[in-house]
Amino acid sequence: MDKTICPRFEKAMNLLSQRWIGLIIYQLLSGPQRFCHIEAAIGVSGKVLSERLKDLENEGIVERNIYPETPVRIEYSLTEKGLAFESILRDIEHWSQSWLEA
Repeated sequence: MDKTICPRFEKAMNLLSQRWIGLIIYQLLSGPQRFCHIEAAIGVSGKVLSERLKDLENEGIVERNIYPETPVRIEYSLTEKGLAFESILRDIEHWSQSWLEA
């Protein structure tokens, strides 16, 4: 029996296994947020958060919304593709509550 890994599954796992990606997506499940709020909530450096958000934008998982106010307000939110991660992340959350020590 051929047990090769599907390239799409492998790509998804590579994306989710990047440090901070899962936590950024999880944080954005609660709705649009500003950069500084995401940074404070998950404790990631600004440089790394900026890189990861760009990666997620390029994948079509996160969108950047610019509001022409003074000062300019920028918020990040999940696209439909990003919101599709919710059930996966909720399952991981449930598993962690049942099986991992605090």
